[in-house]
Amino acid sequence: MTVTDVARVCHEANRAYYLSLGDESQAAWQYAPDWQQQAALSGVRAILAGMVTTGEQAHQAWVDEQTRDGWIYGAYKDPEAKRHPHLVPYDQLMPEIRAKDELFVAIVRALEFIVVGLIP
Repeated sequence: MTVTDVARVCHEANRAYYLSLGDESQAAWQYAPDWQQQAALSGVRAILAGMVTTGEQAHQAWVDEQTRDGWIYGAYKDPEAKRHPHLVPYDQLMPEIRAKDELFVAIVRALEFIVVGLIP
């Protein structure tokens, strides 16, 4: 299993979670835009490196990356305008979105022992 495989698993878990909330805006990994795949990869790498250990830290790292890439807060997600409703401090997110960040971290932690290069 590679870092990309873990990012794909995390993305698909997030997509399934969003679907359970009635949000169909997430494309499957193979159709996801590059910025979304890169965000998942960055998140996985930060967790595997030990730089991120909580959902709150994962969210902040994502906010920092998106902001560097020119994204701003918007009431609705609009990739063309680089606007996203989750570009707010963690404590301002709905509990469902905070849970998604915790799920992302948990999945990486559950899979990290089988990622190529980390097996003792």
